[in-house]
Amino acid sequence: MKRIALVNQRYGIEVNGGSEYYTRLIAERLTDDFEVDVITTKALDYTTWENYYKADTEDINGVHVLRFPVEACRADDFNSYNGAYLAQIGAGKADIHAEKIWFEKQGPYSPAAIEYIRENKDKYDAFIFVTYLYYLTVMGLPEAAEKAILIPTAHEEPFIHFKTFERLFTLPRAFVFLTDEEKTLVQRLFSCSDIPCEVMGTGVEVPCTPDEKAFRQKFGINGDYVIYVGRIDEGKNCPEMFRYFMEYKSRHPESGLKLVLMGKPVCKVPKHSDIISLGFVSEEDKFSGISGAKVLVLPSEFESLSISVLEAMTLSVPVIVNGRCEVLKGHCVKSNGGLYYTNYFEFEGILDYIFSHDGEYEILRENAREYVDKNYRWDVIIKKFKEVIDCYD
Repeated sequence: MKRIALVNQRYGIEVNGGSEYYTRLIAERLTDDFEVDVITTKALDYTTWENYYKADTEDINGVHVLRFPVEACRADDFNSYNGAYLAQIGAGKADIHAEKIWFEKQGPYSPAAIEYIRENKDKYDAFIFVTYLYYLTVMGLPEAAEKAILIPTAHEEPFIHFKTFERLFTLPRAFVFLTDEEKTLVQRLFSCSDIPCEVMGTGVEVPCTPDEKAFRQKFGINGDYVIYVGRIDEGKNCPEMFRYFMEYKSRHPESGLKLVLMGKPVCKVPKHSDIISLGFVSEEDKFSGISGAKVLVLPSEFESLSISVLEAMTLSVPVIVNGRCEVLKGHCVKSNGGLYYTNYFEFEGILDYIFSHDGEYEILRENAREYVDKNYRWDVIIKKFKEVIDCYD
C-alpha cells in the first residue's frame, strides 16, 4: 500500500469544525487503500497554540497521528502586527520578509514538524496539505513540493494576497478545490492553471439516527429555533448574527423563536433569554439538534465550503447564509435549498418568509437534501481522491 501523509495544524476527536475536521474525515476514509499518517502539532486551542497533547504519536480510527511540539505560542503582539501589515498590504507594499515573521507570530510555530517532513519525505508517496494559511503548509509544502497535493480551502480575504503565496501556489503537484468558486479564485490570483486539479468538496453523512425529541428534552428547548454550528467567534461574524437575531426579536415580540449555538465560544455571547449556547456537544447531539431546527444560520463572510451547511442540507434543513460569501451564496443558488442575506432587513425578510410560506419551505427542504445527494457523497469523493494520489505513478 502507498503511504501518504496529511498535514494540518490541529487534529483530534476534540477538534470539531473547519479544515481540521475535514482533514479527519478524509484521513479516516483513505485508510482502506493507503497507509495514512497525519503530521500535526500538539496544540488544541487555535487562539494560543499551547501544547495540549502529551504523546508524540497516537492512533485514531486507523490513522497514525504524529504530533510535534509548538515551540512558541501565538505572539502576544500578533493582532497589532497583523493589523499593521494588512494596512501595508492595502497600500500595495507587500513584504515577503515581514510575512515570514507574520507566519511565525500567528503560529503554530513548530520547526520540528517541518524538519520531519524534510527528513522523511522519501518515506511517503504523497503529502496532502490542508489549508493554505498556516505555518505547517507555508514552510512544509516547499520541502516536499514534488509530492504535494494542496487543498487550499481558500476564499477572498486579505491574507490570500500575501506575496508569499505567489510562489507557494505554483509548487504543488496537484490541487484539490472544495468548490468551483475556490478554483476560480485561486486560478485568477496565481499562475497555476496548468497544475492538475479536481473539484470534489467533501462527502457528507449522518453517523447516527437523529433524535429531536431526546435533544429537546436534554437541553430544555421548546418551540421553533434556528441553529448555528461551529466556532463562535468574530472571525465567523457571530456578533453580527447576535445583533440581527436580537433586532428580529425586538421587532417581533410575539415570536418564540430561539437561537441555539453549538460550538466553543471564543467571543462574548449576549445574555438573552432566547439565545441558548450549548458549548461543545457530541456528534449525536449535533445532528439531533440540526434535524430539529427550522433552519441553520451561517453568518460568516469567509468560507471555502462549510461542512455544517452541507450537514444541515443532508438532514433536509434549509440554510440562511451571508450573501457576501460567494461560496455560501453559491450553495443556495445551485441548490435552491437555502436563502442568503446581505443586511438586516433581508435577514428579517427571510425569517418572515420561511414562517409564512409552508409550501415553499417544504420545497426548500427537498431541494437541500437532493443537492447533497447529487454532489457530496463519500464514494464519489474518495474515488477522486485516489485518482489524484495515484497520479504519482
